[in-house]
Amino acid sequence: MHTALEPSVRIGKAAVGAVGLLALATGALESVVTPTLPLLQRELDMTPAQGALLSIVLLITGALITPIAGKLGDRYGGKRILTRLMAVVSAGGLVSALAPNLPVLLLGQVLQGAMVGALPLSFIVVRKHLAEEEAKVAIGVVSGLFVGGGMVGTLAAGPVAEALSRHWMFALPTFAVIGATALVSRLLPSDPPARSDDSRMDWPGLVLLSGALTTLMLVLALVPDVASQPLILGALVVTLAAFVSGWAVVERRAASPMIDLRMLVRPAIWKACVLTFVICVGTSVAVYLVPQLFAVPTEAYGFGASATEIGLFLLPGAVAASLAGPLGGMGARRFGSRRVVTTGVVMMAGALMAVAAVHTEPWHLIVGKAFIALANGLCVTALMTSTATSVDQGDTGIATSLVLVTRVVGYAVGAQLGGALLTAATPSGSDIPAESAFVTGFVIAGAVTALALLVTRTTNNGVKA
Repeated sequence: MHTALEPSVRIGKAAVGAVGLLALATGALESVVTPTLPLLQRELDMTPAQGALLSIVLLITGALITPIAGKLGDRYGGKRILTRLMAVVSAGGLVSALAPNLPVLLLGQVLQGAMVGALPLSFIVVRKHLAEEEAKVAIGVVSGLFVGGGMVGTLAAGPVAEALSRHWMFALPTFAVIGATALVSRLLPSDPPARSDDSRMDWPGLVLLSGALTTLMLVLALVPDVASQPLILGALVVTLAAFVSGWAVVERRAASPMIDLRMLVRPAIWKACVLTFVICVGTSVAVYLVPQLFAVPTEAYGFGASATEIGLFLLPGAVAASLAGPLGGMGARRFGSRRVVTTGVVMMAGALMAVAAVHTEPWHLIVGKAFIALANGLCVTALMTSTATSVDQGDTGIATSLVLVTRVVGYAVGAQLGGALLTAATPSGSDIPAESAFVTGFVIAGAVTALALLVTRTTNNGVKA
C-alpha cells in the first residue's frame, strides 16, 4: 500500500506544467463573460434579466458536477474523469464560440460549467503522483495559474471581442484548453481507482437538484414580467416547489446522497449556509451591476466604457479576490473565523452602501468593487475553513458540498435580483435603465449583507464547533 509520501508513479515538472497550463486556460475561459456582458447583451438583444441568467449558469453546472466528480474519480481513475470533463468543457467553449443566439450560448455555458468540478479533481490527481510537500507546492502553482488565467481572461476578452468578434473571445481560450488537455493526457500517467466503492451514484438527486436550480433561475428571470405572465410564473413556482420537495425526500432516503441534508440540523452547518447565502447575494448583485453601470452611456449618467475598459476597471477586484483566500485563511487561524467573517460583512455592507451613495467617477466603482471582492473572499474562506473543521473528517466533503450549493444559489439569486431590477426600471423603447435601479440594487445588497451580523454574533469563534 502506498502512502502520500510514496506515490506509485511519480510525475515530473512537465506533467505538473501541463496541469498548470490547463488551469490557466480554463481560468481564462471562465472569466470572459463578466467584462463583456454589456456587449453580449447588445449584440444578442438580451434583457438585463437574461444577461444575469447568462452570468451564472456556469456556476450552476459547477455546483451539480463538483459533488460527483470526486466520486467518479475514485471509481474510474482521476485522470480518466478529468480528461472527459475537459472534453465537455471544450465542447461548451466551441458551442459558445459558434452561438448565434442566447439559447445556444446558454447551452455552451452550461457545458463549460464542468470546469468547476475538474479543477479540484486535478488537485487530487497531482496529489496521487507526488510526495506530500511536492504536492502542496504543485497545487499552489496550479491554483495560482487558475487565478492568473482569470485575470488574463478579464483583460483580454474585451480587446478580442472588439477587435475580432465575441466568437473569438470564447474560441481562443477553448483552443488553449484543448491543447492543454492533450498535454495532460499525454504526460500525466493513469491512476488506478483509489477504492472499490459499491455505493451507487445519486443520479435521482442530481436530476432533481438540476431541475430545482433551473426552475429557480426561470422564476427569477420572469419576476419583472409577472404582470403580463402570471400563469406561467405561478406554474414555475409550483414546479420549483415540487422539485425541491422531491429532492429533499430522495436525499433523505438515499444510501449515498449527493448532499446529506441531515447535516443541516447542526448549528455550525446551517449557520455557515445562511451566512454564505446572504454574503453571496450581496456580492453577486455588485458583480452584475458594476459592469452594467460602467457601460451606461456618458450622456445618461454612466461612463460609456467599452468592454476593454470594463476589463481594466474590474482587474483590481480580481487581484483583491486572489489575495483574499490566503488572508482569510491566515486571519481565521489567528483571530478565529467569526471575527474574520464579521470584518468581511462590515466591509462589504459599507462598500455597497458607499457605492449606492457615490458613483459619479469610475474610481468610486473600482475601489468599491475591490473592497467587495476582498470582503467576499475573506468571508467565504473563513466559512469554508470553519465548516470543514467543525465536523468529523469523514463528513468534510458532505458539509462543504452544502456550503458550495448554498454559495451558488446565493450568487444566482443576487445576479437575477440585479437583472430584474434593471429590467423593471428600463422604459419601453429604451435600453438604458433608470439610475435609481442601480441605487436600489446596491442598497438592497448592502442591507441583505448586513443581516449576516445577526448570525455571526451567535457563531463559534474557534475552529472546532
